[in-house]
Amino acid sequence: MTTPRTTPRPRRRTAAYIAAGLLIPGAAVAYGLLPAGAATVPATGTAAGFVAPAAVRPAAARKNLDDPAKKEVAMQIVSAAENSSLDWRAQFSYIEDIDDGRGYTAGIIGFCSGTGDMLELVEAYTNTKPSNVLAKYLPALRKVNGSDSHAGLDPNFPKDWRTAAKDPVFQAAQEAERDRVYFNPAVSRGKSDGVRALGQFAYYDAAVMHGPDGMASIRSRALRKAKPPAQGGNETTWLNAFLDERVAEMKKEEAHSDTSRVDTAQRVFLRNGNLDLDTPLDFAVYGDQYHIS
Repeated sequence: MTTPRTTPRPRRRTAAYIAAGLLIPGAAVAYGLLPAGAATVPATGTAAGFVAPAAVRPAAARKNLDDPAKKEVAMQIVSAAENSSLDWRAQFSYIEDIDDGRGYTAGIIGFCSGTGDMLELVEAYTNTKPSNVLAKYLPALRKVNGSDSHAGLDPNFPKDWRTAAKDPVFQAAQEAERDRVYFNPAVSRGKSDGVRALGQFAYYDAAVMHGPDGMASIRSRALRKAKPPAQGGNETTWLNAFLDERVAEMKKEEAHSDTSRVDTAQRVFLRNGNLDLDTPLDFAVYGDQYHIS
């Protein structure tokens, strides 16, 4: 089994977006419902649209990111960044070479022919359904792994991928590999760190872009500056440290110099005290505005 990608890859994007935070009433800070300094965050929206801080909700009412409704929200936010659409299910058939040195990028999580996760996906699909249309590409996928080569894949691989994407078995394989490699480990790490749905999502989104090892490296660097709740730290302080290191990692590659998927999405939720990632959510990625009700 090959190792899933451990380095970031560029994302499709639109025009630059001017960041703005959320309106947070100073009274919430005064009464200890939000961290000190929150009232100074630049604001958009109205007080009427303010989401009550997760800290004041009963713990029993909180749900982790693997709750079906929360997971749906997570997939929509990631799809906004990966594919400029909240309709993540429409991405089963997505495939293109985005000239990032990782060959073809495809599917709901951006499986890559050059990084091993696409190979593992097609292997899993073939184990379940040996006669599938992509099985014949397994030798080529093994050869191009670790490169941007299309050798043995062109000219029909993209067409056959789109054909396979109509198959519920292949769709299920994509979701299973997403969960096995990216989603489940990130959520598990978040739970063990004592962070709620927003923190679990921050881990997951980092794993999607930087790979599981990349996410772990970001977390390790954040530990030099703060502690997660499970180690006695403040959750908001910890997530700010994690996102600081995430942004620093993104800026190592020119293709990631636009950090709006953090700045005008995850930071917005954090500044609003929405640690449970409760809807409605309003955010922007690469200049596009999104609303999840």
